Amino acid sequence: MADKKAVRIQNSILNGIEKKALVWLAERQPKWVVSDVLTVVGIFGAIMIGAGFVLCSKNINWLWLSIAGFVVNWYGDSLDGTIARVRNTQRPLYGYYLDHTVDCFNEAFMFLGLGLSYLMRLDIALMILIVYLFLTVNVSVNAHLKSEFKLTYGKLGPTEFRVIACLLIMCIIFFPCIREFHTSMRFLGREVALTALDIAGLVILAVLTVIYLVTVFQDAIGYAKADPMPERRED
Repeated sequence: MADKKAVRIQNSILNGIEKKALVWLAERQPKWVVSDVLTVVGIFGAIMIGAGFVLCSKNINWLWLSIAGFVVNWYGDSLDGTIARVRNTQRPLYGYYLDHTVDCFNEAFMFLGLGLSYLMRLDIALMILIVYLFLTVNVSVNAHLKSEFKLTYGKLGPTEFRVIACLLIMCIIFFPCIREFHTSMRFLGREVALTALDIAGLVILAVLTVIYLVTVFQDAIGYAKADPMPERRED
């Protein structure tokens, strides 16, 4: 299978610093901390994120739980593969399957929690989740078809998106005017109420959609050239 030897393409802003930090952490983990343990830690972090979003309706300070969850999720999700490479205990098939399966669960916890909070409309959160999963599927297909595992788009990868999310959450915590902002717009003949995070979510949704469509268009052209239409045989 091509994806077993897929080349990781990761040229995000924080990639250089992050790689050094992850190797440093991997070399100092106790022996009982193996990849599967770290995968569970990443899942726990995602649950923390979703729970913080839901509970912030009762007290805004619950959002600190979401910020802590992003740190825990990064620690588990980013370190599980690094520790396997550092210890030379890679399991390409099992690791590939588990990593991508768990990523879907993690994103679902995060966006469902956000959509069930008062910060963002559920429909907007679910649309972002859907487009993100489209991108995930595209990455997986390319890993199989052309042995290319692309982790970044426009110099932004999962770690950068976590940092951006944490900064947005801190703005909501520290600036009441942001979390209390409400406006409305007419859409398909009805009035739709929007919060500040709804507007930010729509911008993120638009950006991810453009990235996805451009990526699919470029990939389709590349595959069409690599796999040209066979000439029709004249009888």
